[in-house]
Amino acid sequence: NVNSITDRISKGNEEVSSHKADIAELNATADKLTQNYHREKSRLESLINITERYDGYSNSIRKIMELKDSNPGILGVIADIVKVERKYETAIETALGGTIQNIVTDKESTAKELIGYLKQNKLGRATFLPLSAISGRNTLEKEPCINEPGVVGIASNLVRVSFEYENLARYLLGRILVVDNIDNAMAIARKYKYSLRIVTLEGEQLNPGGSMTGGAFKNSSNLLGRRREIEELKNNVSELSKSSTELKARISDNRSRISALRELIDNDNKANREASLAVNTEQINLRQANIKLDEIKAVYEKDFAESADIDRQTREIDESKNQVSGSLS
Repeated sequence: NVNSITDRISKGNEEVSSHKADIAELNATADKLTQNYHREKSRLESLINITERYDGYSNSIRKIMELKDSNPGILGVIADIVKVERKYETAIETALGGTIQNIVTDKESTAKELIGYLKQNKLGRATFLPLSAISGRNTLEKEPCINEPGVVGIASNLVRVSFEYENLARYLLGRILVVDNIDNAMAIARKYKYSLRIVTLEGEQLNPGGSMTGGAFKNSSNLLGRRREIEELKNNVSELSKSSTELKARISDNRSRISALRELIDNDNKANREASLAVNTEQINLRQANIKLDEIKAVYEKDFAESADIDRQTREIDESKNQVSGSLS
C-alpha cells in the first residue's frame, strides 16, 4: 500500500544520505593518502637519483661508478653492498670509516684497469677491494670479549650481505666490536689492554693503542642508510598505493549502492504515484456514485411523495363516492 511504499522511500533516502557521508569521509582519507603518496614517491625518486649519481662520494668514486653499466667487473661501493638496520647504522658507518667509499671489483685485473683510468684522466685516487684477493680473516666470534657487559655483537654479524660478499664483510668488520655505550666500551678496552677496535651505537670509536674518537655525530650524507631508506620508501609507496586502490574501490562500491538505491526509490516513487492515482480514481468514482445515489434517492423520494398524494386523492374520491351513494339511498 501507499504507506509501506512511503516508508520504503524514506528508508532508502536515509541509506543514500548515509552512503554519501561515507563517500565524503572516504574521499577525505583518499586525499590525505594521495598527498602522502606523492610526497613519499617524490622523496623516493629524489633519493634514487641521488644514490645513482653517488652524491656525497669523492669525484674519483663518481667517475668510476659512471662506468659501472659498461664494466660488469665493477660491483659497487661498500654502501651498495652492505645492508644494516637503522639502529646499527651509526655504529657500522663508524666501523667502516673511509672504507665505506671503497669500490668492490670482481678481480684484481679490473681494479688495475680502473686505477690506470684514474691516472690517465687525472681524476684522483680510489681504493679498490677485489673479491678474488680478499680473504675473510679470523673474527672475534670465539674470543672472550664478545661476552663482556654491553657488547651488542661483532660488526660483521650486524650487517646483511649477499653470500658472495660474506668474506668481504668479515675482512672489513669481523674484528670490530660493537658496544652499547662509551662507558662499557672503555671498560672493555682497559680489560683487554687496548688491543681491540670498538665502536658504540652512538658513533664513538676506541682504537687499539688507546686513542679515542667521538663527539657530535654528523652524517648528513647518510651513505649507508640510503639503500635502507629507499627500501622503506618503496614499501611505503606500495602500501599507500594499495590503500588508495582499496579506498577507491570502497568509494565506487558506495556509489554503486547509491545508484541501486536511487533506482529502487525511483521505482517506489513511480509505484507511489500509481497507487495515489488509483486512490484518487477510486475517490472520484466513489464521489460520483454517491452523487448518483443521492439523485436516485431524490427521484425515489419524489416518486414516493407523488404516490402518497395519489393514494390520498384516491381515498378522497372513494370517500366522496361513498357519501354520494349514501345520499341517493
